[in-house]
Order: sequence, then structure tokens, then C-alpha cells
Amino acid sequence: MSLKHQLNPDNLPKHIAIIMDGNGRWAKSKGKLRIFGHNNGVKSVREVSEACAELGIGYLTLYAFSTENWNRPKLEVDALMELLVNTIHKETKTLMENNIRLETIGDAASLPLKCRKELERAIQTTSLNNGLTLILALSYSARWDIIQAIQKIAKEVQAGKIHPDKITDSTLSTHLTTANFPEPELLIRTSGEERLSNFLLWELAYSELYFTDTFWPDFRKEDLYQAIFNYQQRERRFGKTSEQLTKA
Repeated sequence: MSLKHQLNPDNLPKHIAIIMDGNGRWAKSKGKLRIFGHNNGVKSVREVSEACAELGIGYLTLYAFSTENWNRPKLEVDALMELLVNTIHKETKTLMENNIRLETIGDAASLPLKCRKELERAIQTTSLNNGLTLILALSYSARWDIIQAIQKIAKEVQAGKIHPDKITDSTLSTHLTTANFPEPELLIRTSGEERLSNFLLWELAYSELYFTDTFWPDFRKEDLYQAIFNYQQRERRFGKTSEQLTKA
């Protein structure tokens, strides 16, 4: 029986973030080029997105391409950009069928023009969907996002719009590219690595972290259900004691 039926529908995370890791190693284990792994990872994106939509998850953020990924070999980067364009074009129909709205975070201006146009088209096409919001982190890094937020705040301070003493957590949060989305309750990273890799460092402050040895191309709906089931067994205290939560 699927683990899906053991999930508590009243305790689902509203927002799940995933570091989709292991495409290259998966391909290498099969004697293939790294891009072969990226291509096969698309099926996992489709399965997980559909599973989240079926469960009623509100937001799913996928770490698709970091600012550091620009340092990879040009051949791989070019292939990834082409894959991104083709995937967004092909999967827009699936997004519409599943009532999924597409959004993006990151330095979109650094993406190739062809990618930006395809992304903008898909975002516009799905803009009225009101089910799952699928957020692609593209040319994204948390440090980049925090720096650009600080720069915006500094300009507002300089213009007299904000007093330095009035800057709070909320001030920074509202200037990040993630400002329109709730913070993730659950972070999943595949492939056995156990680090955040410059992903949503501010937003993951109180998230539950789940690491699996499964490479991303092999990650399927049951793997997602396992991560959510694990999440539901945890006690989220936010600095309080168990006794305080019981009394509340």
C-alpha cells in the first residue's frame, strides 16, 4: 500500500523546497554524460509536482540552477539552458492540466534571452491557476538574494524612506525574491549530500531538513511521501519546549 494513505492531511507542509542533487553521479553510474542525468531528472520534476498538487501542497520550490552552476563547463551549461527551454515549453500543458502556477526566483536577467522569454510565456500562461505554485530557483543563490535585498534597503534608507532603527527581520524578508511566498516547512535534498549549498539560507531558518541517498532521477512520488511522513513524525517547537506546545 502506498505511504500516501498514511499521511495526515491536517499536517501537510504548506511549502516544500527541494535541492535536486545527483543527476551527474546517476548518469556517471550508467556510463553516460552528465546531461543524460539532467534529462532524466525532468521526469522526477513532473512526478513530484503532480504529487504535491494532488496532496494539496501550496508551494514547491525546486533548486534548478544556482549562480555557482555558471562555473560548470560551458558545454554542460549550454545543454542545461537548452533543456530548460525545451522542458518549460513541453511541460506548460501539464502545468495547466494540474492547475499549477509557475513562478521563479533568482537573477533572471542573467539567463539567456531565449530562456527568459520561454519562462515569461509559461508564467503568463499559468498565472490564473490557483492550485500548487511551482517556483523554479534559477540563477539563484541565497547570498546573492540577501545582498540584493540589503542593497534595496540601503537605497531606501538613503532616500529617507526607512530609518535604520526600524529595520527588522520582516524588512529583509520583504525585499528578497521570495517575498511573495511563505517560508518552507520542509527541505528535501537528494543524493546523500547533507548541506544547504547556498539555498534559501534566510527562509530555511526553522525548516525541517530531510536527506535521502536517492539520486534525483530516481526520486518518485513514494520518495516524496516518505519525506512528508518523516516530517509529520517531528515536533516543531520554534524554540519552545514540548510542554509549552502541549499547553497551547
